[in-house]
Amino acid sequence: MRLLHWTLLIIGLMLIACQLSSGQRVVENKKRTFEIDFNNNTFLKDGKPFQYVAGSFHYFRAMPQSWGRILRLMRAAGLNAVTTYVEWSLHNPKEGVYNWQGMADIEQFIHLAQEEDLLVILRPGPYICAERDMGGFPYWLLHKHPGIQLRTGDVVRTWYSELFSRLEPYLYGNGGPIIMVQVENEYGSFFACDHRYMEWLRDETERYVRGHAVLFTNNGPGMTACGGVDGALSTLDFGSGTTEEINGYWNDLRKNQPKGPLVNSEYYPGWLTHWQEPEMARVPIDPIVASLREMLSNGVNVNIYMFYGGTNFGFTAGANEMGSGLYTPDITSYDYDAPLNEAGDPTPKYAAIREVISEFFPIPDVPVPTPACKVSIPEVTLIPIDSILNRHVLHVVASPKITNTTPLSFEAINQYSGLVLYEASIPANLKTDPMKLTVEKLHDKGYVFVDSLFVGTLSRQNNVNSLPIALGLGETLQIIVENEGRINFGTPNDFKGILGRVFINTQPIQNWTMTGIPLDDIGRLSKFIHNKLQENDLHPMKQLRLPRGFPIQRGPTLFYGTFDLNELCDTYLNPSGWGKGVAFVNGFNLGRYWPLVGPQITLYVPRSILKQQGNEIILVEFQMVKKPLVTVQFDSSPMFH
Repeated sequence: MRLLHWTLLIIGLMLIACQLSSGQRVVENKKRTFEIDFNNNTFLKDGKPFQYVAGSFHYFRAMPQSWGRILRLMRAAGLNAVTTYVEWSLHNPKEGVYNWQGMADIEQFIHLAQEEDLLVILRPGPYICAERDMGGFPYWLLHKHPGIQLRTGDVVRTWYSELFSRLEPYLYGNGGPIIMVQVENEYGSFFACDHRYMEWLRDETERYVRGHAVLFTNNGPGMTACGGVDGALSTLDFGSGTTEEINGYWNDLRKNQPKGPLVNSEYYPGWLTHWQEPEMARVPIDPIVASLREMLSNGVNVNIYMFYGGTNFGFTAGANEMGSGLYTPDITSYDYDAPLNEAGDPTPKYAAIREVISEFFPIPDVPVPTPACKVSIPEVTLIPIDSILNRHVLHVVASPKITNTTPLSFEAINQYSGLVLYEASIPANLKTDPMKLTVEKLHDKGYVFVDSLFVGTLSRQNNVNSLPIALGLGETLQIIVENEGRINFGTPNDFKGILGRVFINTQPIQNWTMTGIPLDDIGRLSKFIHNKLQENDLHPMKQLRLPRGFPIQRGPTLFYGTFDLNELCDTYLNPSGWGKGVAFVNGFNLGRYWPLVGPQITLYVPRSILKQQGNEIILVEFQMVKKPLVTVQFDSSPMFH
């Protein structure tokens, strides 16, 4: 009996321990919720009223090595959330090919945000605008579906399956930091107003979210009737304004959404800039902080777009069509006059916004990181290697030739960006001197040659589609077409290349050869340059006088140089005196430069791509070479017009 007594006692104690343990687990796993209290016009985070002040930071515009520092600066400013788009084209550059490494490691970005005590607002598009090529859509959609009307169908299904299979664990209800997920983006500004598409996309998004985060839409004032959808919170985007103006925006929203929290999903502290504009867009501080203070005091949830802008590295910058339909490409820098500049350093605007936030939210005990170090190099001499039109260079940089009766677009030959060389014979029976070359629908810039001798430039942006050619100049017409960035706003079905007919005088030119020059295999190009240097016994540090014929007369030309650093710091490539082209440092595409027109002069060079010895720079220059010496310099601060 005594043994039975002790046995029962032990069993009872074990049961009590199990119940206590089970109860503890219930407390620890208490369901996390982020939802809307429509009656009280507020969000509820775990059942308690919640207001956020967030900032936009697109992970794909910064090197991963800088993500943690920038996120910490955002938290130190008092922000409690970070907002990011998801760029489909970055993660899915080719059909069936997915990229989740390096700059595309969105899971690491979300993890770092959570470490810095920041919630996450996710904007997966699939259309994001963002001043990015094709509004974030991958170009191969236009290759696979030439007649597609983007933003109207279900091409997103496979992509969302890939994306959300990775991101579902990070939804707030699943224990992660993602509190909101956007459906489409500024759809009210799109001509279609297809409610069935918006409903389908809402359902497709909710298929993965399943109530673990709040769905929302974002539109400009007066655009919610087309841009909103039942089951997703309608939010607005606008910059600073008078009290009357801002109240008017909210009153208009209430016509379609009488209840719910007010949200400005894109509050603009700055603005975007295009090539050939007279100066960088700048927005003064005072109206920014005044409107921010007013919104926060009225309980409005605000996302500052952009809090950190970053850089459109490579060929990722997009373009816009202005009111007259004029094509205007975006610059490489996305500094945006944001509180954190392109290098991720605090500006006076950062301090002013932080002060306002501190009036409404507790500022965390997080020290504001100091600006990252910068370095300058007075002069780096470059060697002219060769013209891209040289057959030996084409063999290295070009795709196989394609022939067709009429010109084919970049997308038809399955090329993302860079250049395409179009070649055709000039009819022998022409008598007019000079002849007139006309190209219908050129996207975007065409450098015209006859037998590899430069004739002139055609430009979509400057509405130049014809030029004279001297009779008897040669037999072969060559047009090198540059993709300056696909349109990102509205309808991004922006095919590139020669899209219409080509005439000399009134005679159509047919039987074309297309040679793609994507400029995406810089490793192979660098090896070619090293071999070329050895063959000619040249060294990059030699002082070379310019040969005759510059500005460039024989086609886009490669230039090469090397430089060393005493300290690994950020810097800015300054190509002042050059024309237009693309710059690579240590194989990394910094983006397009165009100091000939500006307003951006320098290109940001992050220290994470540099090394102390033997840094390599390659320029692919399209227009003009600096005189009298072929040099560039690196500055410790950016230069804009």
